[in-house]
Amino acid sequence: MANDTDKPLGLRNVVSVSMGLIVSMSCLVSLGQGAGEAGLMFIPAMAIALVLNLCSAACMAELNSLMPNATGGLVQYTLAGLGPLPTLVTMVGGYLVCNILCGGVEAAIFGSVMAETLPIPIPAAVWPTLVSAVIAICALMGVDVFAKLQDFVSYLLLISMIVIGLIGAFKFGTGQVVQQEAAVATDPASVIAAVGTASWLFVGAEYAIPISKDVRNAKRNIPLGMALSLCLIFVMDSIVVLGFSNYVPWADLSESATPHLLYGEDLLGSFGKIWMCVVSALAFTGSQNSTVNGLSQITDGMTKVNMMPRFFAKKNKHGAPAVAILFVTISISVIAFFSGDSSDAISFLILVVTVLWLVSYIFADIDVLVLRKRFPKAPRAFKVPGGSLIPIVGILGTIFMIANISSDPDEALAIWLLSAACFLVLGIYSWIWIKKKMHMAPLKPVPIPEVLAMENDLYYTIRHGRGIWR
Repeated sequence: MANDTDKPLGLRNVVSVSMGLIVSMSCLVSLGQGAGEAGLMFIPAMAIALVLNLCSAACMAELNSLMPNATGGLVQYTLAGLGPLPTLVTMVGGYLVCNILCGGVEAAIFGSVMAETLPIPIPAAVWPTLVSAVIAICALMGVDVFAKLQDFVSYLLLISMIVIGLIGAFKFGTGQVVQQEAAVATDPASVIAAVGTASWLFVGAEYAIPISKDVRNAKRNIPLGMALSLCLIFVMDSIVVLGFSNYVPWADLSESATPHLLYGEDLLGSFGKIWMCVVSALAFTGSQNSTVNGLSQITDGMTKVNMMPRFFAKKNKHGAPAVAILFVTISISVIAFFSGDSSDAISFLILVVTVLWLVSYIFADIDVLVLRKRFPKAPRAFKVPGGSLIPIVGILGTIFMIANISSDPDEALAIWLLSAACFLVLGIYSWIWIKKKMHMAPLKPVPIPEVLAMENDLYYTIRHGRGIWR
């Protein structure tokens, strides 16, 4: 086993991976539409979402310190804490389905943005296909190549967004400065409703956890890197919202399918639109790079506990889960092909995906409390301070965000019903899979030593030989 100093990744890489997934095409859309609905009051809404997501990130970091070599991260944590059924439901619904759907929509938006903005006769579908192919090749070449690409894209994106936000905030643009009310949401209820949209701007920091085994001083750099990425994103988004307020009418932002492009054009004309087009390319590349790597690692982890077919764990000569990488890439491309570009449809899908993802956060927070109770003396390199306060705040805060996912009661009801239907279908599927394929009690937690033993192929071989697993 390599020494800690020989591991290829550090704090910089953790920040870029966390930030890269979060700052996606859909987040650029949500940022503009959220600002359009709330005005500058969207900033306090983002602050609330930031605090709640910091709580969940801290809980994820503690779980990682308890089981630092678990390949699938939340897969193994929930398996040890709550059992196979909650694990399979949340991982398939909150991660695989959720991220593949969102990745596909992001790809479709990216293709449309590039085709409409750049004077190059390339069909919209070609742009995301080319970028996805490059990302897949980098992922297949191993974690070091993946991390280098992520560093370049994430930090260039951060700088670009801050600069173009500052230009607008200080009224240095060449476009017409608009005169409008600073706040659209003027009552506490409206601000609270905006927290649901704002929460999407911060989910995904935990995608740094699957690379923790390759991170130097992971007990420090994983929790610190996730926290830094969330705080950097809040600062960046707040600056951009200030820029919005000076150059784009709030109503135009809320109605636009690509509000970031609208801002760039109103701020700096055609040059600004092209600039934001480049930002879109960076956001898509960064989020897809993190998605492909993170989901392939999670899928690999799920195969080790027999929650997905075994062939997904096949590695290439670089140690990358090649089958899982190709599966994720192709699935995203298929979803992209069938996606539309309606502003309302995109917004609705983002909110549904947000609910699916946030539910997995609730389970992570519960995992912390359960595993502390069950294994109080187990070594933890990092432990969330304040006893049970932060996990409980995380649980209640996440429920709060789900309950206030939309200010429109009809839309909120539709989101809850569709999310519930997804979990019902996943629950039925998961129950059958666990009983027929895993031969485990659906709600019986698996002891941590056994979960960790699943990382070894010999564990599967023995159980398979005994006829316990397929």
